[in-house]
Amino acid sequence: MASVSELACIYSALILHDDEVTVTEDKLNALIKAAGVTIEPFWPGLFAKALASVDIGSLICNVGAGGGAAPAPVSTGGAAPAAEAPAKVEEKKEEKKEESEESDEDMGFGLFD
Repeated sequence: MASVSELACIYSALILHDDEVTVTEDKLNALIKAAGVTIEPFWPGLFAKALASVDIGSLICNVGAGGGAAPAPVSTGGAAPAAEAPAKVEEKKEEKKEESEESDEDMGFGLFD
């Protein structure tokens, strides 16, 4: 869980971003002081440096996106193994669908009987 100091810096950075102001240590300190929150002095500098090279808007929009994509497997044998993999997955899905339909019939009653 985030500490009060972290939350104060996060909210201050969001306020600055919303007002389209560059996030700096001095501006974070000014907002935190105006809010009457007491924090450890290293947090605003840490946040300012961390957010200096990051687009805060893209961070906000991609909150639920998770991490980056998994790296593609490297194959030296050509594209044939990669082409076979999706076919196997589709076959398994079809088998599972057929099994689930059969299991409903095994119960001796249907939805509309």
